[in-house]
Amino acid sequence: MAHILVVDDERHTRNALQSILGRGEDVVETAASGEEALVKLSTQDMDIVFSDVKMPGIDGLTLLRQIKARDTGVVVVMMSAHNDVTAAVDAMKEGAFDYLIKPFGKEDAVMTVQKAMKLRTVLVENVALKRQVQDYFSRSNVIGSSPAWRPVCETVEQVAPSRATVLVTGESGTGKELIANLVHRLSPRANRPFVTLNAAALPDSLLEAELFGYEKGAFTGALQRKPGRFELADGGTFFLDEIGELPLGAQAKFLRVLQEGTFERLGGTQTLSVDVRLVAATNKDLEQEVIDHRFRRDLYYRINVINIALPPLRERRDDIPLLVTHFLRKFAAQNQKEVMAIEQDALQRLQAYHWPGNVRELENMMERAVILAQAATIRVADLPPQLRNPLPVGVTALPLTSEHVVLPAKATMAEIERTVIAQALGRCAGNRQAAARELNIGVATLYRKLKEYELQ
Repeated sequence: MAHILVVDDERHTRNALQSILGRGEDVVETAASGEEALVKLSTQDMDIVFSDVKMPGIDGLTLLRQIKARDTGVVVVMMSAHNDVTAAVDAMKEGAFDYLIKPFGKEDAVMTVQKAMKLRTVLVENVALKRQVQDYFSRSNVIGSSPAWRPVCETVEQVAPSRATVLVTGESGTGKELIANLVHRLSPRANRPFVTLNAAALPDSLLEAELFGYEKGAFTGALQRKPGRFELADGGTFFLDEIGELPLGAQAKFLRVLQEGTFERLGGTQTLSVDVRLVAATNKDLEQEVIDHRFRRDLYYRINVINIALPPLRERRDDIPLLVTHFLRKFAAQNQKEVMAIEQDALQRLQAYHWPGNVRELENMMERAVILAQAATIRVADLPPQLRNPLPVGVTALPLTSEHVVLPAKATMAEIERTVIAQALGRCAGNRQAAARELNIGVATLYRKLKEYELQ
């Protein structure tokens, strides 16, 4: 059963299609304008929209764009009484499923619905999968939507389902382990172990024992058999952080595991087989390490199948308000503090800072600010000394980004909605139709919200 919306400013077209398509189990509703259609789409779930191209007010192409912007999987079929090739091409480019020339027969309409419902099934599955992926990103605390960060998320989404080895590069504190964990959680290995090891945290003498394990008596102090990280990660994912610190002696054995999936424990003679996906990370320039003969060339080529380069925080300043809000909520809850917001001047200073320690430094700074804050709002005085100085010349050009809104940690849904609507109106200089388009809601819905929240 399909739920169909027919949008046309001509009554006889609406009535005719409602009569033709409503004879079976399908439910057919009508709208006389694009504005009325958006109101219905905001309150009801539709499967298919038949829309005329030429309509006063919001025309068919504008309606099509707004429907597609909502990403709900609705299939849109455009209609026109004019054999306008340009309009048809534009409609298909914007994502229309089909383009019907009036007058069209009953068979054309019925067949279009049947084909559209097949596509609708696929679109709904894709939307559900996309929301599931977004939920994984959120639960993994991978936060950001800036142009510099978006390619990272897109690459993770693409490569996670594969078996390919992944090399995550970037400065210290950019979130390499978070990305590695996300690659695992979005992969078919998500229910298997995710094992980690930091190569820089162990001396060379112990590193091989941790990687490959050892047998009883393999060396002084080896009182019993111990499995290594590769063995523990069998069937799952092994994340090796700071792989650039791996000593040359261990690199050959490491390469063998990646190529053949086999190894022996230290002091052992039995060859063990494992099925492990490797995600490695480094803040070093491995190409230069290869040139300087500190890293094996063959190992470098083997681990550099997929390279995910994480940008430093100074290149994704638009994400700072989102990260600040996340850390504010996190540390307020952990420390049982009633810190709910951050003043604009303090946030501007955070955005203007150069962040040599990247996201890790921002996290530590926010924890400090929450603990030291003596009011419900973090102020400039709560920030470290290097951020309390007057903003340098030109920083007034770094206002809060219009793409983000920072709200109190305990804001209600009504407060959030009121703030978002008010800021959209401000960006659109009070133009309500433009604000409605930006918010992806109908003009009628916007008017109702303005009245509800007493916004002028």
